[in-house]
Amino acid sequence: MSKRVRCLTDDEWTRIEPILPRGRKGAHRADDRRVISGIVYMLKCGARWRDCSPEFGPYTTVYNRFNRWSRQGPWLQMFEALTGHNGIFEGAAIDATHIKAHRSAAGAKGGPRPSHRPFSGGRTAKLHGLVDDRGRPRMLLLSAGNINDIIMAQALVCTAGPFRRLLADRGYDVDHFRNLLAERGAQAVIASTKSRRVPIPHDPIAYKDRNRVERMWCKLKDFRRIATRYDKLARNYLSVALVAALCPCWCN
Repeated sequence: MSKRVRCLTDDEWTRIEPILPRGRKGAHRADDRRVISGIVYMLKCGARWRDCSPEFGPYTTVYNRFNRWSRQGPWLQMFEALTGHNGIFEGAAIDATHIKAHRSAAGAKGGPRPSHRPFSGGRTAKLHGLVDDRGRPRMLLLSAGNINDIIMAQALVCTAGPFRRLLADRGYDVDHFRNLLAERGAQAVIASTKSRRVPIPHDPIAYKDRNRVERMWCKLKDFRRIATRYDKLARNYLSVALVAALCPCWCN
C-alpha cells in the first residue's frame, strides 16, 4: 500500500480498528483501512466523490461506506470512543463558526423532519464546538447559520462531560447559562457584554486560553469539506466534521 493511500498511521489505525462495524453480509468486503483513508483524503481535498483516486478503490465503495456509516452512527461511535466521555477534565472552551454552503448542498427532499436541515435561508450553517484543555473537541453540534450561539450552548455543556472551568466570549454572557455552569460546579470565565451595568469580573490570564477553540476550528477547516459545506444531508456534514476531528485532534 503506497504512502499516499495510507492516510492513517499505524497508531491511528490501531485505535480506530476495534470500533469499526463487523459482520455485514454480501460481496467480499473492501479493505477498511484503504476505504477510510480514501474518505479522509476526499474530505481533505474537497473533490467530488466520483473523482476519488482509484488507489482507494471504486469511488462508489468509498462514498457508500461513508454515507452508510453516517446513517448508522459508527462515525459518532468512533468519535465518542476516542474522546472518552468519562472523567473530569480541567478546562473547556466553547465557540461556534459559520460555514458557507455550496449551491450543491441545496435541494435535498424534505419531509416531517427534513434531513437536509439545519440550513438557513442565506445558505449558511454553523458548527458549535466544545474543546478540552488540550484543544481537542469533546462535542460538535450543527445548526442553521442564523441560530444564536447561546441556544446550542446548553446542549454542548451537558453532553461534553464534567469540567471545572469554561472559557467563552461575551456572546455566552447570559445569566441562565452562568447559572447552569454554577449548578454543574464549573467556573465561568466569560467576558461580560457591554450592556451589563456592572460587569462580572473574570480571570484575564485564563481567558487568553480561549484561543484553543479557535485553533481547533483552523485545524478542521484545513479539510475543504468542512470549510465549505457540499453535503445536502445535515447528518453527512456532521459526520464530515467528526471524521475531521478524529484525525488531527485525537489520533495523533
